[in-house]
Amino acid sequence: MALWIAGVVLILAALSAAAVWYMLALPGEPYAGPTAPASSAEQDLAARLQRHVTAIASEPHNIAHYAALETSAAYIEAELSALGYAPQRQVYTADGRDVRNIEAVIEPANAGHETESLVVGAHYDSFGNAPGANDNGTGTAAVLELARLLKDVAPKDKRLRLVLFVNEEPPYDRTPDMGSSRYALMLKDKAERVAGMLSLETIGCFSEEPGSQKYPAPFGLVFPNKANFVAFVAMPGSRTFLHEVVGGFRKHTQFPTIGGTAPDQIDGIGWSDHWSFWKLGYPAVMVTDTALFRYRHYHKPTDTPDKVDYAKLARITLGLEQTLRDLLR
Repeated sequence: MALWIAGVVLILAALSAAAVWYMLALPGEPYAGPTAPASSAEQDLAARLQRHVTAIASEPHNIAHYAALETSAAYIEAELSALGYAPQRQVYTADGRDVRNIEAVIEPANAGHETESLVVGAHYDSFGNAPGANDNGTGTAAVLELARLLKDVAPKDKRLRLVLFVNEEPPYDRTPDMGSSRYALMLKDKAERVAGMLSLETIGCFSEEPGSQKYPAPFGLVFPNKANFVAFVAMPGSRTFLHEVVGGFRKHTQFPTIGGTAPDQIDGIGWSDHWSFWKLGYPAVMVTDTALFRYRHYHKPTDTPDKVDYAKLARITLGLEQTLRDLLR
């Protein structure tokens, strides 16, 4: 009996170790050195990102603040047009208001029916009475700058879809009126192949203070308690794509990273637009500073543009640019 119990314990321990490895093992080495001073390119990009966040997210903008939502959407369209894109609208009605997703597309040289798309997106609406500078002016600004930085990319086979989603925030999250849900369903209805989706979600708050980072259980037992990293999060079925993204980012970027694969039942894991793609079977990853687990202004009126760390946001954006260039080759 003792041998049988010992055997069961060993099997359970091995299964637990395998589960932890599956969830948390990532390619490449996470950066752990001192923060290098911002380069001139990063300084220029930080200023551009700040301009976007200030224009888009200085006041609440959602269906309850419809005029401001329209102003933010018009700014996004104007910026994409100024870059030479022809921004496309996906318009639909929610609670009696016309709202829209906005996309810019870079087609590959060999576009056809079997062409795979790579989707990079962020929601531009804010929650309630929050201006939403970090959540999610930062993600929106990063997508706009990726549109500029990748303007010269010439993919051979993959299509790049850069999308700004409406209605990610409650009460529309995980409903048919969620912008990314409408967009992902549109791709599904077209039978479009999706190589992967990146959701840029709340990526502008960082701290070197011990205890500044919290986690949903049980990740606090594993990960650091300083909020100085960016996280890459996937749900089951997206692990391969997660590894491609993290491997590329770590290769190019001197910035601390954590991440892994975990089920939607854990708080925060599916709280962004990647959920809409994942539920339809598309590989999807969220890039985030972990939002409420570190950001004390989350969903509050104090989430204003002065709270964002634009230098670090710039470094992350440039790292994502290089990562996307790798994925589009």
